Amino acid sequence: MSQIAITKTAPFPRRPLLDELSRRGVRITAQRRAVLEAMEQAGGHLDAAELLERASKRAEGLDRATVYRTIDLLKRLGLVDELDLMHVEGEKHYYEIRPDKEHAHATCVECGRVEEFASPLLEQIRREVSRELGFVVEVARLEIGGRCARCRAGATQGTSTPAEGARPR
Repeated sequence: MSQIAITKTAPFPRRPLLDELSRRGVRITAQRRAVLEAMEQAGGHLDAAELLERASKRAEGLDRATVYRTIDLLKRLGLVDELDLMHVEGEKHYYEIRPDKEHAHATCVECGRVEEFASPLLEQIRREVSRELGFVVEVARLEIGGRCARCRAGATQGTSTPAEGARPR
C-alpha cells in the first residue's frame, strides 16, 4: 500500500469570483463580468484565447487587453492561478480559479489529460520549506508530467500516437 495518500476529486470548491471582487470593492463592468462568468462556468483550465472566445459571447466589444487585465487583477488578488501544464501546447498558459484547497496537477504529455489531486504531502512540503528555509509560503504549485494509463496502454498495443492538437483538459 502506498504511503502517499492521493485524493482525486471532482473539481475542488472554488470561491465565486464575482462575489469576491464585489466584497473587495472592485468595480464590475459588463466585460469584466463576462470574463468572470466564463471562468466560473468553464470549471477547468482555460487559456486566454479560449477565455476571450467564451466571454465574447457574453459581452460585445470585449477585447484581448480586457481579458489580460482581468486575469492580471485576479492573479494579484490571489483568486486565479496561472499554470503551464507541462507546456503540452508550447508556451501557452492556463488559468484556473484558485480553489479553497491546495492541489496539484498531473498532466499527460501525450494526450494533454489533466488530473487534479490533493495529498497531505503538499502541506508537509509547505511546512518543511517554512521551517528549513524560514520562508513564508503564500502559494505552492506542483505539476507532474508523464503518460496516462490510456496512452501507455496504447503504446504497448502499438496504437498510440501523440494526439493531434493535444490540449490540457
